[in-house]
Amino acid sequence: MPDLKSLPSPDNPEEALAAVVALRHMAEQLERKAVKEAIAQGWSWSQVAEALGVSKQAAHKRHAANVSKSKIRK
Repeated sequence: MPDLKSLPSPDNPEEALAAVVALRHMAEQLERKAVKEAIAQGWSWSQVAEALGVSKQAAHKRHAANVSKSKIRK
């Protein structure tokens, strides 16, 4: 994982905010892939939700379509 010291300084808002956008995108990609893999490995939506710190309903609402698409493509 990158060290926070290697990220742009808040004193340079243009670079810092661009980094925030990039980090959010990377985090979303990692979350989608990890949830898909967790479900493929047999995790329940309750387990996924607990790991993400959200409700089961929130986890399912956010990720169910992505998980379903991967099952259709197999």
